[in-house]
Amino acid sequence: MPVLHIGIVACSAEGAALCYRTVCTEGPKLLGGHAHPEVSLHSPSMDDYAVHLDRGNWSGIAELMLRSAEKLARSGADFLICPDNTIHQALPLVQARSPVPWLHIAEVVAEEAVARQYRRLGLLGTRWLVESDVYPDKLAARGLSFLRPQPGEHDQIHHIIMEEFVRGIFTKAGTAHFQAVIRRMKDEGCDAVILGCTEIPIVINDANSALPALDSTRLLARAALKRAAGGE
Repeated sequence: MPVLHIGIVACSAEGAALCYRTVCTEGPKLLGGHAHPEVSLHSPSMDDYAVHLDRGNWSGIAELMLRSAEKLARSGADFLICPDNTIHQALPLVQARSPVPWLHIAEVVAEEAVARQYRRLGLLGTRWLVESDVYPDKLAARGLSFLRPQPGEHDQIHHIIMEEFVRGIFTKAGTAHFQAVIRRMKDEGCDAVILGCTEIPIVINDANSALPALDSTRLLARAALKRAAGGE
């Protein structure tokens, strides 16, 4: 059975790099030896995305995603993943026009939450992501509830992600803020937390989180590996 070619539609460098690295380093668990699926990655300048994000221009973001999709399809990619939770808001504008199919990051995370029997999930991510329907729709379809950060917490989370994490800056203070929000979410009845920004797993994991962490970046990479190894 042929191993499928994975295309990565990248937005921020840190998240895309973690996703790519996960595909390559965990591929041998499925394929043996040093093997991993063929992988192609396309990344426009992140500023191209940031301009549209600041304006709430989701059709502009969709066009950037489609441009990447077309280039990756021409390179031979059989299906696509995007290790950026926020821009999944534009995916409904993309899928019908895409030359190849996509995996949806929130569907992958919701499936994992159900498999691990979680019921109420804390949701962390950019302001755009947490205020969107990207996760609520997919979680509700699986009978899962969720909790957003409080407004003050949310503003600081958004700042840390956009001004630090995407620039490759990771500080003890930034990590501590995420940990404090997760502790509050646990106190309010959450039994797991969604790391809904592809950079958060660089600083937060099961070892330093008050709640089990659903690492959206690595979960998406592993779902892509399974699909690629299955050849369909």
